[in-house]
Amino acid sequence: MNNNNWHNKHVNEVTGIYNVDLDIGLSKEQVQSGADRFGKNIISTQGGETWYSQLLKQFNQPLVYILLVASVAVGFMGEWVEFFAILGVVIINAVIGFVQELKAHKAIKALSSVSGQNATVIRDGVRQQINADDLVPGDVVALQSGDKVPADLRLVQVKDLQVDEATLTGESVPVCKQSNTLEADLVLGDRSNMAYSSGLVTYGTAKGIVVETGDRTEIGKINEMISSADILETPLTRKITRFSHFLLWIILGLAGVTMLAGLLRGLPLNVVFMEAVALAVGAIPEGLPAVVTITLAIGVARMAQRRAIIRKLPAVETLGSTTIICSDKTGTLTQNQMTVQKVFIGESVVSVSGSGYCPIGKFTTNGSEIHKSELPLLDELLISGVLCNDSNLIKSEKIWNIEGDPTEGALLTSGTKLGFEQSHLNDVFPRIDTIPFESEYKYMATLHKADGKNIAYVKGAVESLVPASSVALNEKGELVPIKREMIMKMVEDLASQGLRVLAFARKEFASTQNCISHKDVDENLLFLGLQAMIDPPREEAITAVAASQNAGITVKMITGDHVGTATAIAKKLGIVKDEDCRNETVGITGVELSKMNDAELKDAAIKFNVFARVSPSQKLDLVRFLQAEGNTVAMTGDGVNDAPALRQADIGIAMGISGTDVTKETADMVLTDDNFASIEAAVEEGRGVYDNLIKFITWTLPTNMTEGGVILIASILGIALPLMPLQLLWINMSTSVLLGATLAFEKKEPGIMSRPPVPSGNAILSRGGIRKIIVMSILLIAAVFGVFTLIMNSGRGIDVARTGAVNMIVFGEIFYLLALRSLRHSAFKIGFFSNMYLIGGVVIMALLQLGITYWGAMNTVFQTSPLNLSEWGMILGVGALLYGTIELFKKVTQNQTKGQAF
Repeated sequence: MNNNNWHNKHVNEVTGIYNVDLDIGLSKEQVQSGADRFGKNIISTQGGETWYSQLLKQFNQPLVYILLVASVAVGFMGEWVEFFAILGVVIINAVIGFVQELKAHKAIKALSSVSGQNATVIRDGVRQQINADDLVPGDVVALQSGDKVPADLRLVQVKDLQVDEATLTGESVPVCKQSNTLEADLVLGDRSNMAYSSGLVTYGTAKGIVVETGDRTEIGKINEMISSADILETPLTRKITRFSHFLLWIILGLAGVTMLAGLLRGLPLNVVFMEAVALAVGAIPEGLPAVVTITLAIGVARMAQRRAIIRKLPAVETLGSTTIICSDKTGTLTQNQMTVQKVFIGESVVSVSGSGYCPIGKFTTNGSEIHKSELPLLDELLISGVLCNDSNLIKSEKIWNIEGDPTEGALLTSGTKLGFEQSHLNDVFPRIDTIPFESEYKYMATLHKADGKNIAYVKGAVESLVPASSVALNEKGELVPIKREMIMKMVEDLASQGLRVLAFARKEFASTQNCISHKDVDENLLFLGLQAMIDPPREEAITAVAASQNAGITVKMITGDHVGTATAIAKKLGIVKDEDCRNETVGITGVELSKMNDAELKDAAIKFNVFARVSPSQKLDLVRFLQAEGNTVAMTGDGVNDAPALRQADIGIAMGISGTDVTKETADMVLTDDNFASIEAAVEEGRGVYDNLIKFITWTLPTNMTEGGVILIASILGIALPLMPLQLLWINMSTSVLLGATLAFEKKEPGIMSRPPVPSGNAILSRGGIRKIIVMSILLIAAVFGVFTLIMNSGRGIDVARTGAVNMIVFGEIFYLLALRSLRHSAFKIGFFSNMYLIGGVVIMALLQLGITYWGAMNTVFQTSPLNLSEWGMILGVGALLYGTIELFKKVTQNQTKGQAF
C-alpha cells in the first residue's frame, strides 16, 4: 500500500489498516505475509547499460569520426607514428568519458547505504532488535536518541522527540515531533507526526508504525527520481557536436571536390587520392580534442585554488554559460550559525553586533554601547539564556563552535559577549533540576541555587511564556505589570525581519524546593524579555550575489526553511529587492506549488526567486521548467533530497563539508567550503575557460582552412601542391601543442563578470568570430600562394618554395596568435608578457622551424630546403602585416558591437 497521506490518518485508522496492537506488534505470520507482499526494506539499484556498451558509446561522436579519418589517412601514407598518436588521443578521450559515466551512476548505489542498520521492534509482544532490512509495513518500531529512522513511520507515541531531517527536507535544525493527526495538505517538512527513513533522532523517544519500506519510502522515491532525471549534455558538448558535424561534412565535401578536379585533369587515381588525403589531413584540426582537454584541466586547477573541485571536465565550461543559480540557503548563502541580533528588554530594543559563534560583539541602543551591569535587566536576560541551556560553546584551533542545539549556541554566544561565561555561571548558580523541552509545552526550565533561594529560569515559545507571566521587569530592574500586547507586537515586528524569537522568564522558590514540575512554572512567571536570532547571510555571499547579478545571472533560493525567514535572508542578500517586496509576493511555498498545473509551475519558476518548504520532486520540476525556457541551470545542494535536482541540472554543485555521499557522487562540482562565493568565483573561471576555448578554435580554424584551401586551389588549377601531407601534419601537430595550447593559460579578460552569459543555444562561434576566421583564412591563403609563387619564380626550386609556404603558415599563425590573446583588447592593454607560456611556445616553435629549414635530417624527412634572408624578410613582413590587419579589424568590429567580442 502506498499512501502519501499517512500524516492525515488517525492512529486508530493506521493500526486498523495493518491489524496491529501497539503493545503486541505483528505476529510471525503477519511478518511473513508482509515480507512476501512488500519484499525487503532496501532501496533497489536501477539496472543500466553494460560496461562495454558504455565504452563503445564514447566512440560514437562526430569529433571522434574526424580523428579516426585522420588516423586512417596518415596510415595510408605509411606514417605509423602519427597514426598511433592520433589513435591514442581517441582512446584516451574514450576512456576518460567512460570513467566519468561510471562515476555518475554511483549516486544511486550510495543511497543503499541507508539500509543495513538495526531497528528495535515489538513482535509477538516481545521487544527485540532486528536488521532494518527485515522491517515490513505494520511493524511497531521504538526510537530513541542516536537512532537512524529505519523506514517511514507514522508516530503513535512521542516523548520529547526531535529528528534531524536535513538530508531529506533541508531543514537546518532538528524537528520537534508529535503524534496528533494533521491536515492532508502539508509538505514533507511540516508532517511532524511522521519520521522518515534516513532521519536521525537527536533527542527523546517515540514509538511508530512502519507505513512504507524500501522503494516506497520518501528516500526511495528520491532514488527513483535520480534514476529518471536526465543527464544533459553540457553547452560545450552540444556546441562541439554541432560544430564537428558541420566540419565533418565540409571536409568530406572538399575532399570530394579535390578528387573530382584531379580526375577531370586525367591524373592517376592514386595521385588523386593522395591529394584528397592531403586536404583532409590539412583541414582536420587534430589538436582540438587535446587542447580542449588541456584548457578544461587548467580551468579545473584554477577552480580548485578557489575551493571548487570539478568532478567532470565539461562542467568547467558549463559554469561560464550559467544563466540561473538555484542555491540552498543554510550554510551556502548563510553561515549556518544562529546569531542573536536583537534583544528586547523593558520597552527597548538592543542591537547585538558580531556573527556566528565567535563571542565578540557589542550591545548598543540608540547608538550607545551598553556594558556589563549597566542594565540589570539585560544582564538577567542573558544569564537566563546561558543557564537554561544544555549546549556547550567551545573553541578549537581559533574556531568557535557549539556542541548541541544551534539555537542554544546562539544564546551562549550572546551571553559570553557581555562577559557571562557558561562555566562561571554554572559554578555560581549550580543546576539542581531540569524540565526538558517538550513539544506539548514548548519550553525548557532549569532550577538553580542562588543566595539562599532557588531560581527557575524558563526559555521557550512566546505563546507559552507570555500568558504564563504575570509581571515583568523594566530596564531599571523594577517590577511592573506585563504589557502583553506590546510584547506580541514586538514579536511580530522581529519575526517580519526573519528573526526567530525566544521568550525568557524566571520564578523564585524556597531553598528547600529542589525539584520543579510543569505546574510550578505554568503561572506567575516574571517576564525577562526576548532574544531574536537568525542564521545570518555570509558577507562574501552578499558580494557574490551582486557580482552574479551584474554578470546577468539570476540567483534563486530554494530552501527547506520557512518562507518568512527565507524571504528576509533573500532581502539581505540582494536576491530580492525591497521594491519587489512592496509590489508583490517574492516567495512561494511548496504547498502553493503543489496546487499548480504545469503551465502555472513554469511561470512560478521564472517569476519567483525564493522557494520555501519545497519537496525533492518540486526541486526537480523547478530545474526542468527553468531549463525548458532555455536557461543553463546550476543547482546546489547537500542533502539526499537535493540529489535528483542536482543530477537534472546542467551543473550540480554539492557541499563538501555538509554534503552527503549521494550529493557528492551526483554532482559535477564540489565546494570545499560550502560557500556561495566559491560558486561565483567558479563561474568567473568558467567564463575564462570558455573565452580561451573560443580563442583556440578561432585561431586553429584559419590554419586548417588555409591548408585545405591551398590544396583545393592547387588541385583545381593543376599546379604543384605548395604543401605536402607530411608537412601539413607537422604544422597541425606541432602548432596545436606549442602555440594553440598556450592560449589555455591566458588570464581572464577584463570585465569578464560584467558581460551577460553566452546563451546555451548559441553556436560555438559568433558571426564576428566567423568573419575573423574567413578574413584570416583568405589573407593566409593569399600569403602562402604569394610566397610559394615568388620563390618558384626566382628559380630556387620547389622544395625551397614549399619550405617558404610551411614557414609562412607557421609564422602567420604566430602573429595571428599574438593578436588573438584577447578577443576584445589589444596586446598593449593586456600586456605582452602576461602569458609567459605563450612566449615560451612561440620561441620553441620558431627554433623548430629553423630546424626544419636548416637541419639536414629534417630536410630529408620533410622535403625542405634552407631559405635566404630576403625570403625570411618576406615571410616575417607578411606575418607582421597580418597582425596589424587583425588588430585593426578587431578594433573596428569592437566599436561596431559596443565592446562585445566579434
